[in-house]
Parts: sequence; C-alpha cells; structure tokens
Amino acid sequence: MAQRNSTYVEQGESFDRDMDYIPDRITRDSTTWPVEPGRYRLVAARACPWANRSIIVRKLLGLEDVISMGLCAPVHDEDSWTFDLDPDGVDPVLGIHRLKEAYDERVPGYPRGITVPAMIDIPTGQVVTNDFPWITHDLFFEWQEFHRPDAPNLWPEECREEMDEVMQRVFTEVNNGVYRCGFAGSQEAYDEAYDRLWATMDWLEERLADRRYLMGSTITEADVRLFTTLARFDAVYHGHFKCNRNKLTELPNLWGYARDLYQTPSFGETIDFEQIKQHYYVVHSDVNPSGIVPKGPDTDVWLQLHDRARLG
Repeated sequence: MAQRNSTYVEQGESFDRDMDYIPDRITRDSTTWPVEPGRYRLVAARACPWANRSIIVRKLLGLEDVISMGLCAPVHDEDSWTFDLDPDGVDPVLGIHRLKEAYDERVPGYPRGITVPAMIDIPTGQVVTNDFPWITHDLFFEWQEFHRPDAPNLWPEECREEMDEVMQRVFTEVNNGVYRCGFAGSQEAYDEAYDRLWATMDWLEERLADRRYLMGSTITEADVRLFTTLARFDAVYHGHFKCNRNKLTELPNLWGYARDLYQTPSFGETIDFEQIKQHYYVVHSDVNPSGIVPKGPDTDVWLQLHDRARLG
C-alpha cells in the first residue's frame, strides 16, 4: 500500500493507518468514470497485500481482457512505486516511470502517499481511485456484465451482513493488526496489538474448524482479504513484524485453509514470495536497517495436500 520507508509512528505511539484515499469510483451509471472495457489500467504490486487483493479478484472474475494490469517493482523509494520490472523501467501502456506521475496528473503535487492498488484512466493518464476496499467491491458489483460465465459469487446476499462483520474484524485485527505490531512505537502499543491479533487468529482457527471457507462452503471476498495476510505471515509478519506466538504452519485449521486457497486457481499464482520479502525487508529500513533479506522459509510446503474438501 504505502511507498514510504521512514518510521510510521513516533516513539511511544501506536500505529494508525491513514485511510484517506481518492474516493472516486468506477460505476455503471457514472458520467465521469463509467464502466468501459479497455479504458482503465489496474496498477498493483505482487509484494503488497492490499494490491494482491485486486490482482486475485480481477483474475477470479475473468476481467483480464477487460481491465489491463501494470505491476510495480517490490522495492521503491520514499517518493513512489516504480515500474522497474518493465523494459527501461516504463509501464508499456501508461508510458510512465513512476506511479506518482499518474497521481500528479490528477492532483498536481499530490500530497499523500502514492499507494497501490490504483485504477488509472488510460486516455488521460490520471489516477481514478486508490481506495482499495472499493476497488475489489466494484470489480464484483459494477463489472458483472463482463465477468466470466462461471465467476464465483464473492458477495452472496444471504450472508452479506455477517460477511461485513467478519471482514471488518479481519481488517482491524489481522490485515492491519500485523502492521500495528510491526510499527508499534512502544512496548505497550506492541503488547496491545499482539494480544488483539492473536485473539482474532484464535477466533479464526476455531471458526475454520467446521467450515471450509470463512462464510461456509464457497469462496467470498472475505477469503480474499484474509488470504493475502496469511500468505505473508511466516515469510514476513512472524519475524519482521514480531507476530511470533505461532507460525501459520502451527495452526492446523488456518494452515489447511491457507493451503486450500493457495492451491485454488487465481490465488497462489498471484503470490511471489521473493518479491514479498524484498519489499518488507528492504523498504522498511527502520525495522530492518541491515536490509538483509532472509532466504527462508521453504515455500514448497504450500503445495502439501490438505483435507479441507471434506468440509464442503
């Protein structure tokens, strides 16, 4: 999400995520940003869990030929995500070196963090929105005309109210909870964040004991949102962010669930563990001043058999 490598909090403070994003949305009835195949480019990064959501949902829904995608490099400076993975470091569709250029095209001197995912209007080169929860929401609700015929129902109406509650808890206590541990500015802030994280991890472990996915027998947006944190847990959050009560591999239900999703088309194929480790261990120089990137853990374990299909 963020591109900064400086300390996120002052000494003694708790981490508070900046949730002030460009609020525009691409919708069917919009006169400014209407749904239009080929018009927009999703700029993401395989390293970033928040962007990883949009990569998965785009693929699950079969929107690859409708919304193009540009991928940023995992390591960047304080100023912007970059397109260093592309020839000459230039996005081949947008023609820019740095994502900041698309933000400045929309708001000259854009004052906030240059974040991924971002939806870019190709004709103008302007960022439309970087409001990551709404991006995946709208890929499902607003682009349905262009979904593949067998696309999953990521927002089933019969459980939507409960799903909102589950996703809110997952966001505050797990997705964001690992960051509150990693960027805590005091022992007290860390202890509180750690306890909250593991209370919810234990709740998820129990919830997944008798259901295959978070909402039952089918994959929903809630699973996408949890998966991107679980995929990074042992490789990054356990050590780098000090979330080290247990490894994911030591939690039978969560570990089986995570492997089940990883082995599902559109999930594991979006994960690049090397890029993930490069991003966290290099960019977060305040947390890891040596810049050394660990060689482990062994990623082959993600392909081990699971027994989750018995749950539905």
